[in-house]
Amino acid sequence: MSVPARQIRARYSADTVTVYQAYPPQVALPAVAAGRFVAPFKRDRMTWIKPSFLWMMYRCGWATKPGQERVLSIDITREGFEWALARACLSHYDRDVHGDKATWSRQLKASPVRVHWDPERTLHLKALPYRSLQVGLSGEAVARYVDDWMVSVTDITPTVHRVRELLRANDAHAAPDHLPVEHPYPLPAQIAAGLDASADVTAGEIPGQ
Repeated sequence: MSVPARQIRARYSADTVTVYQAYPPQVALPAVAAGRFVAPFKRDRMTWIKPSFLWMMYRCGWATKPGQERVLSIDITREGFEWALARACLSHYDRDVHGDKATWSRQLKASPVRVHWDPERTLHLKALPYRSLQVGLSGEAVARYVDDWMVSVTDITPTVHRVRELLRANDAHAAPDHLPVEHPYPLPAQIAAGLDASADVTAGEIPGQ
């Protein structure tokens, strides 16, 4: 079965959805201890969350890139996640969504959330023909993310290192056993339209139900 070109795939339950971020230890470890981001995390900067585990691995190089040595798995409320998506603006102008560039520019400046679709990645981090959503939070969205949406923060760096070791040992059969299971995320129709998501991504059942 073919995968829609623009579809959110994530690990989620009835109440929460998992996103990923990578930080240096001085930011990540206090966040794990507190169960939310605390200093030296900077609320005044845009923070990008990724529902796709493998896209996060592509971005951080399996936790090897400077400043991204610790990978965090963050469970946030679905209510908060959808609040962000409902107020998001695409990072790039799309005439089918925005009508004209002036409208897009005004929306981009006013929105506390911006999103873009990047090629999804294979286990070996090669680009796939379909895309994954990246979500950038700023201003009010960052405050809500840290103060209201976060349910749990887990350091999954040991798992990341384990998968990387298996791949380096050419054991691609065992590596997938350590990956989170992700399912298509059922978007409300109005949100899907605003994100320029592919058709037929609004229906779905909660995994395990």
